[in-house]
Amino acid sequence: MRLTAENTACLAVDYQEKIVPAMAGKEELIRNSVKLLTGLRILHIPITITGQYTKGLGLNLPEIFRAAGTEEYIDKLAFSAFEEERVRDVLGAGDSKRSAVLVCGIEAHVCVLQTCIDLKRAGYQPALVVDCISSRRESDKAVALLRAQQEGVLLTTSEAVLFELTRKAGSDVFKEISRLVK
Repeated sequence: MRLTAENTACLAVDYQEKIVPAMAGKEELIRNSVKLLTGLRILHIPITITGQYTKGLGLNLPEIFRAAGTEEYIDKLAFSAFEEERVRDVLGAGDSKRSAVLVCGIEAHVCVLQTCIDLKRAGYQPALVVDCISSRRESDKAVALLRAQQEGVLLTTSEAVLFELTRKAGSDVFKEISRLVK
């Protein structure tokens, strides 16, 4: 499936202040995720941020909110973000329903994977941005990627998807995206 700016949305899952410090490769995770979310904002891709039990695990990192251009988030208790009615409402809102959903965040083998499986089951095409996900253990992330592929989830990287959504060179948007990924 070709991802386009018109058919794609993004779910940024649980980049929370009390969880991120325990993630493998957390510096690269945040750097890539900020790049991705900033680029999606430039491309006018809708971004929905979730937080897992924020009362106990804290808010998402400020740099994630800044990159997404919002401080709004959907608090959740279910591991799968798609189990939250507000998430389903945002993704399926009227004529603006988008068929592809980029998924990034943590943890890869729990909330991220369960969200992807539920999106796929509901008829969306989830695309997992592999350099913008993590788990505490690399082995959990590796198995999550295998399971995601078995479930029919597309795998991509932040740079690949930003250029796929940009589609062609020569525009001001292309120049912004090019500067961002360098």
